[in-house]
Amino acid sequence: MFDRLKQGLKGIVDKISKTGLTEKDLEPLVWDLQMQLIGNDVSVQVAEKVCEELKRRLMGQEASRFGGKSDLVKNALKESLEAVMQTSKAVDLVKAVAEAKRQGRPYSVMFVGINGTGKTTSIAKVTRLLQKSGFSVVLASGDTYRAGAIEQLEEHARRLDVKVIKHQYGSDAAAVGYDAVQHAKARGIDAVLVDTAGRMQTNRNLMDELMKIKRIVQPDLTIMIIDSLIGNDATEQALTFNKAVDFDAAILTKVDADAKGGSSLSVSFLTGKPIIYVGVGQGYDDLQPFDAVWFAQNLLSDS
Repeated sequence: MFDRLKQGLKGIVDKISKTGLTEKDLEPLVWDLQMQLIGNDVSVQVAEKVCEELKRRLMGQEASRFGGKSDLVKNALKESLEAVMQTSKAVDLVKAVAEAKRQGRPYSVMFVGINGTGKTTSIAKVTRLLQKSGFSVVLASGDTYRAGAIEQLEEHARRLDVKVIKHQYGSDAAAVGYDAVQHAKARGIDAVLVDTAGRMQTNRNLMDELMKIKRIVQPDLTIMIIDSLIGNDATEQALTFNKAVDFDAAILTKVDADAKGGSSLSVSFLTGKPIIYVGVGQGYDDLQPFDAVWFAQNLLSDS
């Protein structure tokens, strides 16, 4: 995970550790860091911000007698990465569902993103996560556009022993989501997870339909599913979807296969929305909470 980016950062830490910490000494090495970040799918704006943070933390510093300069540089870089990613407060989904249940109502989550990002599988993983916390779940098959989408969600539902609310292909996706929420209210179900058709951010008609679903369903939380392997395209998708539907949080998928890791850095900073989970495998339990400290430690670990 993130092997390529990790190696690049390790090389930069080693170089800075062997030089002085004046602005003149740091300038060429911080430029090297910026190129490393951009080469690993970090957006230019975010790469510049990381470098600014690092320079601010290092300039004029002196290494402790009891710790080498390498530790000083590594800690400064770790704090710089964390600062870039901690742009918004993370959503605690389990606590949010628990609070809605205490209020006597279902908690609804709408999932958006383009085809191929792992949206339906992520919905299944979130279902398992909520089930392990003792909550009941119903799924809404709001992808009435792609052939096989309803059957795919139904198969996950069968394995997880939850019900799917569905209509025929070509029907109004907003109506499916609405019916699922009403079903949950009538039967005391704790959470409603609404699937939607995967749509390219450039398709205006489909994006309008997505906004209609959100307007009708009025979900408590809108989550965008982002494929970490598509690099800078992930950031572009996130910015466009955020402008259109104003999502609340993101889940990054396929992180276990991501050698670069740049999208993890860029999405939160540029959208101002937190990444709350990362997909680290194909199993239903392969959903890991994301936080900036974990990410920075992972990037700068020796393993």
